[in-house]
This record gives sequence, structure tokens and C-alpha cells, in this order.
Amino acid sequence: MPEFPWPAGAATGIGSLPGTDIVEAQRVVFGELPDLPHLPELPARGPGADLIGRSAGFLVELPVQLYAGRWQMAPRPGQDLRRTADLLERDLDQMTVQGDGFAGTFKLQSAGPWTLAASIDLQIGGGVLRDPGAVRDLTDSLAEGLRRHVDEVRKRLPHASILLQLDEPSLPAVLAGRVPTESGLSAYRAVNAPDAATALRTIVEAVGVPVVAHCCASDVPLQVFRDSRAAAIALDLGLLKDLDPVGEAIEAGVGLFAGAAPTQPTDGRALTGKQVAERVTKLWTRLGFSATRLAEQVVVTPACGLAGATDAYARAVLNSCREAGRRLAEA
Repeated sequence: MPEFPWPAGAATGIGSLPGTDIVEAQRVVFGELPDLPHLPELPARGPGADLIGRSAGFLVELPVQLYAGRWQMAPRPGQDLRRTADLLERDLDQMTVQGDGFAGTFKLQSAGPWTLAASIDLQIGGGVLRDPGAVRDLTDSLAEGLRRHVDEVRKRLPHASILLQLDEPSLPAVLAGRVPTESGLSAYRAVNAPDAATALRTIVEAVGVPVVAHCCASDVPLQVFRDSRAAAIALDLGLLKDLDPVGEAIEAGVGLFAGAAPTQPTDGRALTGKQVAERVTKLWTRLGFSATRLAEQVVVTPACGLAGATDAYARAVLNSCREAGRRLAEA
């Protein structure tokens, strides 16, 4: 079994948290997730802090701007891109302060190339997704930008090991030909799985750190993620329908970021650490794997991002995930 780039019994967040205070958000992350903290995203801060705008800010020599509420390619960098860069710089500055001396594994996040291509418009109209050449340019640009981002974080956290998470919520729709065109009357042509994996692999090979491929949908494209050579796959356990592909990925040595804690309370409170751990253990048992592999191969996470949660609930969920990871390590 391969060695995994995180400690046994680790827990982490998917990315987003509620609120607009990056100082408090990073304090929570480093406090509640000491074994695998991440750079939190706060979309409530507005444009440039959202998944698409923040990730588009990593693009090299492909500036974007907001137009009619959507991100589109721009002829030159403008105020929208400056705001995005300023928000990221504040985040990195706080990470540098609060992560001073940190020597564990630290996780970064960005939208992947297919979610960006499905969400950003060309200057001439229509989505980037409609133009294969534009998708290739975007992918190459994102690969270089994320390589630079990883290098910048390495300089600021010189003792840490870095993980990169690629968020691909739109990939199932891209593969199925369900991404609507500008008019909404039709959809863009489906992208085949090998091409989808090739674009993701471009990122994986460029950044020089292990990559976690994330998609919280019921039809997670596990084979595409495996073919991209991602080190791990992050998914929502509550949406899983077919366990066989998950078992095959685990058998092949792929790590699992198990989204086991709901992002919203069902009875007014978060699941306890014991309940979260039981959800993970139940899946592992159904898959038929040895318990000795569980704590090493699995990282416990919330089901998805926590931007829509209250501050108190988000903190409780992260606490439960950490407790669940500890229980799995001690089992």
C-alpha cells in the first residue's frame, strides 16, 4: 500500500467557510484541523472570493472580468482582477502569520479546468467550453498559475508539505453534455472522458504536489479522476449510489476524502465525532477492506463546503471531523 501525504487519522475541510473575517477563519482552521489545515475560502466577501472568480485569478495571461454577473475573459486586467488578487494576498499573509512554524500537511483549493471552462464566458460570447482550443489555453494557463501558487505557499510555509484540491462540481454535467449554452435553449457538446482526464492530468503533472480531485455529486466521475493520476478523491458519502467504483479506486491505492459530516444540521445540531466516524466505518465495512488501512487511506471531511452554515455549526462540524479522525486512528 502506498504512503499517503497526510497523517493517519487526519481530518480537513473542503474549502469554504461562512463569514468575511479571514483572520478568524484561519484561526478556526488551524485550531480545529491541526493535522491537515487548509486555506479557507470566504465567498461571502463577494466577487473574487467566489469559487470561479478566486480560481480564475490563478490564470496566467488570461485576465477575466465580471460582466452582467458572470465572469468572462477580458482584454486586459482590470479592477475585478485586482480585487481578486488583493483578497488572495490577504489570505496568504494571514496564513503566513498563523501558520508560522507549521510543519505538517497543508491543503490548497482551486476550481479545476472543466468547472472554469463551464463557468467563464468568452469575450465574443458563449462559454469557454464551446471552444476546445480555448479550453486547452485555459488548462495550460491554470496549470502554470497553480504551480506558481503552490511555490508561493511553499515559500511562506517552508516546513509544510502541500496538497492541492481541484474542485470539479461541473464535471459530471460537462461529461454528460448538460452544460447549457448562453441562450439556455441547448447544451454544449459532451466532452469525452479521456479528454477530461487529460486536462486534469495537465494540472496534476504541473503543480509538483499530490492532487485531490473533489466533486460532491451523485455521479462523481471516479474513472476520470483516477486516469488523471489524482492521489485522492473527495466526495459526499451521502450521495454515493454505486460503491463498486469507489472500492476499485481504494483497491488501486487512491486516497479517499470521505465527506461524512452534513453541511447543514438535520435536527439543529452537528453529528458527533462518534457518529461521523461510524458513517465512515460503515462504508469501509461494506466495501470489505481491512480496518488497518482505514485511518491511513481515509481523510474525514464535511460533505462539501460550509459557506452556507452558521459560524457555530461550521466550527462544530470541523470539530466532529477531527474527533472522527482520531477515533478511526485509535480503532
